[in-house]
Order: sequence, then structure tokens, then C-alpha cells
Amino acid sequence: QVQLVESGGGLVQPGGSLRLSCAASGVTFSRYAMSWYRQVPGKSRELVAAISSKSGATNYADSVKGRFTISRDNGKNTVYLQMNSLKPEDTAVYYCTKRGDTYTYSPVDYWGQGTQVTVSS
Repeated sequence: QVQLVESGGGLVQPGGSLRLSCAASGVTFSRYAMSWYRQVPGKSRELVAAISSKSGATNYADSVKGRFTISRDNGKNTVYLQMNSLKPEDTAVYYCTKRGDTYTYSPVDYWGQGTQVTVSS
């Protein structure tokens, strides 16, 4: 079965950086687009960034453009989210997701368990 395991979350000061990783198993990773969502308690999940299967296309939420970078290593079955210039409003649980096709707008069909990112001084 498909498993998505996130790592790299934690506590960071405003202006700092973190890199999230998501290791996928049970799937031919290179065939599918991947994405990251985040959720704050009491709010709906927000799409943060998405990347196509061959890294040819990426999409970002306006709130993170220029600060976050999504990338993937198909040889390692891993997708990354590099987060720079972090702000307190980036505090959330971050979820790795697999999409059902090669393109970034294909529906999400699997979710990871989430990793907490807290930006605070």
C-alpha cells in the first residue's frame, strides 16, 4: 500500500529555514505529481505547493511564493519542501500528498500523517 512519511518539522524562529522531506513507498513514485498542504486548527487545509511527476511544473500558494521551493528526487522516492524566511503565520501541520496523475492539478489520493512546523521566537 502507499505510504507517505514526512520528516523535518520542528520549531524555528521567524526568518529561519526548514526543509521538509516526504518519503514515499508502495508506489511508482516517478509517475505521479506530489504536493504539500498545511492546516491550522479550525481552518481548512491549504495547498502550499505542487510539483509534476518529472519536475517540469510547479505551483505555489501566493502566500509562500518566493520563500518556499518544492522539489523531488525520483531516484530516492522523496519530495521536499524548502521553507525560507519563515513567518509565524506559516505555523501549521504540513501534509505530504500524492496525486493521481502526472500533472499538478490531478486529484489527491493519498495523504501523509503530517508534521508540525512552529515558527515562534
